Amino acid sequence: MSDEDTPIPADDIPGETPVQKALRLKTAKLDARPQAPRGGRFQREQNARIAAGKSRPWMSK
Repeated sequence: MSDEDTPIPADDIPGETPVQKALRLKTAKLDARPQAPRGGRFQREQNARIAAGKSRPWMSK
């Protein structure tokens, strides 16, 4: 086997400091979490921090 065939383990990157490793593992863990679907009324309400159309129900389609 040559060095090209042996993959580097995900937990061991040469030249990486412990802080960099912790940050990389943290971001990988956060990216692996299930995400809410994007777009739609709920996301607009969460983004604006107001309930869009809640005060005017006659304006909804």
